[in-house]
Amino acid sequence: MIAFLIMDFAMKLADLEIVRTTGLTLGWQPETARLLGAILAVCTALYAYPRTAILGAVLLTGYLGGAVATHLRVDSPLFSHILFGVYLGVLAWGGLWLRDAKLQALFPLRRA
Repeated sequence: MIAFLIMDFAMKLADLEIVRTTGLTLGWQPETARLLGAILAVCTALYAYPRTAILGAVLLTGYLGGAVATHLRVDSPLFSHILFGVYLGVLAWGGLWLRDAKLQALFPLRRA
């Protein structure tokens, strides 16, 4: 999860042509990509650091919700584009659940 997020924000910060082109099709101005990359970099760093991982996961959830809303607004395909942010959110929280005993206690898979 963290490796994917690093790749994503690095592409946005590098201001690649594919990022600008895709952003335009989604209704974003080209200069917005770097700001989104910086926001994602901060969220990813918070998520990767164990003491702030839950805050990072909450912020990533909001960021990914914006991605879902953006794809919904431009009528992207449902399972491959619109729900991709949901898939990533489930992976982020699932990964956090696996490495945090307090989160496992709060959300057990089954009751004792």
